[in-house]
Amino acid sequence: MSSPIIEMRQITKTFGPVTANSGVNLEIYPGEIHALLGENGAGKSTLMNVLTGTYAPDGGEIYYKGKRADIRTPKDAVALGIGMVHQHFRLIPTLTVAENVFLNSGSKRFFLKKDKIEREINECAKKFNLAVDASAYVWQLSVGEQQRVEIVKLLYQGAEILILDEPSAVLTPQEAQHMFDTLRKMADDGKAVIVISHKMNEVMNNADRITVMKNGMVGDTMLAKDATVNRLTEAVVGVTAGTQKRSLDRAPGKDIIFAMEAVSAQNDRNLPALRGISFYIRKGEIFGIAGVAGNGQRELAEVIAGLRPVSGGQIRMHGKDITKTSVKERINAGISFIPEDRMTTGLIPELDMKQNLILKHFNTEKYSRRGVLLQEQMQKDAEAYTEAYEIKHAGVSYPVGLMSGGNQQKLLFAREVAGDPELIVAAYPVRGLDIGAAEAIRSILMEQSWKGAAVVFISEELEEIFTLCDRVGVLCDGELMGIREIGQTDIMEIGRLMTGETGTGSSEPAADGKGGDS
Repeated sequence: MSSPIIEMRQITKTFGPVTANSGVNLEIYPGEIHALLGENGAGKSTLMNVLTGTYAPDGGEIYYKGKRADIRTPKDAVALGIGMVHQHFRLIPTLTVAENVFLNSGSKRFFLKKDKIEREINECAKKFNLAVDASAYVWQLSVGEQQRVEIVKLLYQGAEILILDEPSAVLTPQEAQHMFDTLRKMADDGKAVIVISHKMNEVMNNADRITVMKNGMVGDTMLAKDATVNRLTEAVVGVTAGTQKRSLDRAPGKDIIFAMEAVSAQNDRNLPALRGISFYIRKGEIFGIAGVAGNGQRELAEVIAGLRPVSGGQIRMHGKDITKTSVKERINAGISFIPEDRMTTGLIPELDMKQNLILKHFNTEKYSRRGVLLQEQMQKDAEAYTEAYEIKHAGVSYPVGLMSGGNQQKLLFAREVAGDPELIVAAYPVRGLDIGAAEAIRSILMEQSWKGAAVVFISEELEEIFTLCDRVGVLCDGELMGIREIGQTDIMEIGRLMTGETGTGSSEPAADGKGGDS
């Protein structure tokens, strides 16, 4: 094996009382895909932010090609050919691909030679089979296309060490595989590729080496060919693999909690997003919604929660028409919502745990008197939620934006399941979470269904849907292609429906909201 291009020795980084990295050693070699695996909060992203100069380490050294490197700013990292694609893309939607790449290039030229830049970008993208239209505006691109633009930005500025943070979290399976094919081509070209991930099968199938981090330290490093699910799971969470499964012997109740009949809605561009959607959910049932991202899932969740108006059809709760009711009225009716983006719709990152936990009930007698918040009660409840849901944090008075993704999601769930809601809408609730946090979220959903809550579970992961759900409906281009009992279908059939193949057996509620089964 060649000499490492990057050596991180005894890296330590703290944030107040929290130690994010503690004496971490990591070697990265040219020509390899190196995966960093671990729970949220294990220190993976912090370590890479130290490498890219976003954070200055409190201790330790970094060596580049055998020589000590002083990386104190992102500019220092770029000068060494180190670049990072963050989980939340850093693109300006109103600019073109070429303009975004040019702004990131560090060029001192004042005027953009559009044709020249577009030609250079297209040549750079073509070399690694990255389908990018340099003249397109970013707002016109899909999530997968935007990710390719982020990669091209790094390649255009000459990056030799590419870091990708949870790169497949927002991609379809097909897009994810294409991305890893591209990363393999880059590694074959001599570049070093680092992938931060929580998906074990993904890293075993696509990485060369895997480093597992736990509690801010390296727990294990291995060749991908030597990795097994049990070995990785034990290194990540300290236990062997085992996912709690939904019992097919336990049937949901007969009472219909929620029903939609021929519901249509528009997207943010005033184009059709939902086309005549009809289904119902029974008491204690977990109803899955499968489909490739962008086929109406977000709009469906927002329609149920009352955040998006309908253009046609009817929505019922316990047979009562709630089509035109407000968000507050739906909360009072027992509807809880876990949105797709927890940090823009679900939580307020600048507020602390106490404040985020009472967002839905801050004006009730429990938490306020004459317009003054009852801090003691807020503190008491925040500490109780912390213990009940095993939420790790620096303190209940710290901003939730400083918490890891998994702990933010558990906090959001703690608030939304308080009071035992009758209907829970969960949109991609474990996306981007590590093994332990994802398992905790699934357990919460199952526990709520056992208590009688109806659950709408939106996910792109078919194995997850087959593990948790009683029935599954498949969305394609805003239409419900079919509804299936989990015990009477398979992943291949659901996959075909996701591509738009028409199916039979969709559930059509009757006018009284008591429609038959699929």
